[in-house]
Amino acid sequence: MFDSDRWIEIWVTITRNKTRSLLTCFGVFWGILMLVILLGSGTGLKNGILGNFKGFATNSLFFYADRTSEPYKGFNKGRFWNMRNRDIESIIQQVTAVEDISPIIWGGNGDKNIVYAQLTGSYNVKGVLPGYFNIETQELFYGRLLNDVDIQEKRKVCLIGTKVNETLFRNQDPTGKYIRVNGLYYQVVGVIKARSSNINIGGRAEETVFLPFSTMQQTLNQGDILHFLCLSVQMDYPVQEVITDVSAILKAQNEIAPDDPQAVGVVNLAAQFSTFNMLFVGIDILVWLVGMGTLLAGVIGVSNIMMVTVKERTKEIGVRRALGAKPFNIISQVMSESLVLTSLAGLIGLSLGVFLLDVVNTLLPASPSSGNTPTFFENPEVNIQTAIAATVVLLFSGLLAGLIPAWRAMQIKAIDAIREE
Repeated sequence: MFDSDRWIEIWVTITRNKTRSLLTCFGVFWGILMLVILLGSGTGLKNGILGNFKGFATNSLFFYADRTSEPYKGFNKGRFWNMRNRDIESIIQQVTAVEDISPIIWGGNGDKNIVYAQLTGSYNVKGVLPGYFNIETQELFYGRLLNDVDIQEKRKVCLIGTKVNETLFRNQDPTGKYIRVNGLYYQVVGVIKARSSNINIGGRAEETVFLPFSTMQQTLNQGDILHFLCLSVQMDYPVQEVITDVSAILKAQNEIAPDDPQAVGVVNLAAQFSTFNMLFVGIDILVWLVGMGTLLAGVIGVSNIMMVTVKERTKEIGVRRALGAKPFNIISQVMSESLVLTSLAGLIGLSLGVFLLDVVNTLLPASPSSGNTPTFFENPEVNIQTAIAATVVLLFSGLLAGLIPAWRAMQIKAIDAIREE
């Protein structure tokens, strides 16, 4: 049951020496404040850096043809080669860990190559499969994305980026209308913008016209050549194994030496994500170590003050023992005082830390920045799990701070305490 007399006594004891209590509380307050700010800053750094990759599949790989560096089967080193449609088919059949796959061919961005009525613009042209939009995800503003039927029937349809739509259609819905792309007419089926603003494949999506891969191969009249290959790997599957398998298929089908280290170029975005995740795990550990060290210093201060308090109240404790106070009563009294000091200071520090992070988060969007500029700090926050963890640590610290003084109080014999002057 709630004992009001006991809590009044605790409050009187704490406020008896206000200056000492305030200085003692400040150590815990500062420790938890620094812990919260450091945790929030670490989260802001993580959100900012990983936000630059937002919209890209975290398990994606990109392959491209490079010059050979080894002679093989009568071919000299330094040979140029091209990936072809048969390579895609073999990869799909033999590498079961591939989740999505899309080749890319580029159609150039000549001067005023995109035309609608009297309006023109110079933009990138890219041929892709529907799986591409699972690797570099897009925001769909109007219409739909390219689909398998577009590929199979080699439809003359296209997706346009928001910048293209702004130039040609003044941001109105262009679906169903026809534009001229590199001299040929295509029907617009949708308007898109990449979710990632700081990373792209061969040009920004909002400044690009996307065509079905099969249609573009036919119109370019370059046979079955493809310029780039994107794929994503199934979750929890070793990415390096997929790189090895895909590289082996490309080399075997294009007369390239199996040990040629240069001929097949690879961009491993999955490895970069993994590196960043490991980096932020290390930052989180460092933040907790620094924050806990600062908090520990404050807890030690509370413990020292409680030792002084116990010393000052030696006679009082002796009288209580003589009147029949149980050991638990003495221990709980001292630990309760320590817990109140620590919790009060810590919760104020926790609240102030969350408030300051919220203020910073509110001010950040107001800062002038370019949409094309990489962001390195975004949305600093402390999630509910971290707040609960900090609160648990705080309460445990309060009990820990009072443990030694409480044990010291228990060692005082009633007769010795009463005699002490």
